[in-house]
Amino acid sequence: MKQYFTSKHASKKTIILGVIVVIFILCGLMSSVSLAGSASKPSGDSIVIGLPLVQSGPVGVADHNDWLNGTKLAIKEINAAGGVLGRPLKAKVVDTDILTPEGTMAGFQALADAKVHAISSPFVLIPQPAMDAMAASKAPYVHGNTQEATLSLFRSNTTKYSNAFQLDPSEIWYGSGFITFLDNLKASGKWKPKNEKIHIVQGQIAYTQLISKETQKAIEKSDFWKLAKVTDVQSPVQDWGPVLHEIRRAKAGVIMIDHWVAAELAAFARQFSMNPLKDALVYLQYGPSQPEFLDIAGAAAEGFIWSTVYGVYNDDRGSKFRADYTKEFPGTMGLAYTGGGYDATYILANAWKAVGDVSKFKEVCDHIRKTTYRGVNGMYTLDNVSQAGVPYPDSIKDPEKGIAHLYFQVQGGAHKIIEPAPFNETEFIPAPWMK
Repeated sequence: MKQYFTSKHASKKTIILGVIVVIFILCGLMSSVSLAGSASKPSGDSIVIGLPLVQSGPVGVADHNDWLNGTKLAIKEINAAGGVLGRPLKAKVVDTDILTPEGTMAGFQALADAKVHAISSPFVLIPQPAMDAMAASKAPYVHGNTQEATLSLFRSNTTKYSNAFQLDPSEIWYGSGFITFLDNLKASGKWKPKNEKIHIVQGQIAYTQLISKETQKAIEKSDFWKLAKVTDVQSPVQDWGPVLHEIRRAKAGVIMIDHWVAAELAAFARQFSMNPLKDALVYLQYGPSQPEFLDIAGAAAEGFIWSTVYGVYNDDRGSKFRADYTKEFPGTMGLAYTGGGYDATYILANAWKAVGDVSKFKEVCDHIRKTTYRGVNGMYTLDNVSQAGVPYPDSIKDPEKGIAHLYFQVQGGAHKIIEPAPFNETEFIPAPWMK
């Protein structure tokens, strides 16, 4: 009996010792895996991305803040993964007045004088001061100007402006793209226009004027659509009453509000929804991408359609970014320049890593130009005559070779992509005033 108990106890001891050994081995393996999977903390001098941003003023603050937040998120991720060439990324913000040439030049020149390693900008309204300031620097300049004027300036002297990259397509595609969208929607059978007339309400800046002209050109080429009327508005729009009066008189089947300020478009949505033009399709150009549109318009936003030539997808990559962004920055998310700032940062980081030296200016710019990058806002293919993003499907038919011109509709209080395939989340549904 004694022998039995002694043997039994010894067996227990052996088992316990074995378990302890296994635990130590597993802990060691887990430690090794953890160390192998974790990146070294970046050290040394920071690689600085300069951001000339509007911090206050009547226009641009929301978009510029979106770009800044997207940049911050990308920097956080990149630094957590070891930085760039073992060095940390850092953002340097300079408050910039984009409404005047002098203010624009001052903001960009301050960053150039600070010898930042690159400038990342959502947009400026007057491109030449920014382009000239950057042409004299030794830093790549990536931006989302959405301006044909910027591209014309680049094409006028590709050597001088070789370091300037417009990540998105220009505004001309809003015009022709809108008519294509209407044709596709009509052909789908999900919408039957009440008539063939289009009423354009246009802002007075060069950006909206060019969009209006391109839309009118596309209407003239159409076999179906006709221009009903063009109504001018001057920003800031204090009261949409006179415009709504013109809309009800024209009775067009399609209303295009060619105006980009979110808060003012939200005011339009609220006034229109109180006494809508029955069965009209209403399109608001770009502005609803900014967070305050939904915040201000509330339930009145339901049913309105809008688009952007530079927006955040909701595919696997885009949906992950949206989730990460809203976790980092709670609240209503902007759906254009958030992804733009994020992608711009990765484009720069990838170029620096590939070249292996941030000081090799020409090599870094060559890499940005010649290397495609698939971001949350689409595929960047910049090696073209304008050194700019190419719109899908307006200019290119392969969805993975361009930046999609995304059409959204407010459905259930949220922005949903309804065109183009394969990036659409859902289908068009009749607006509340169509039922």
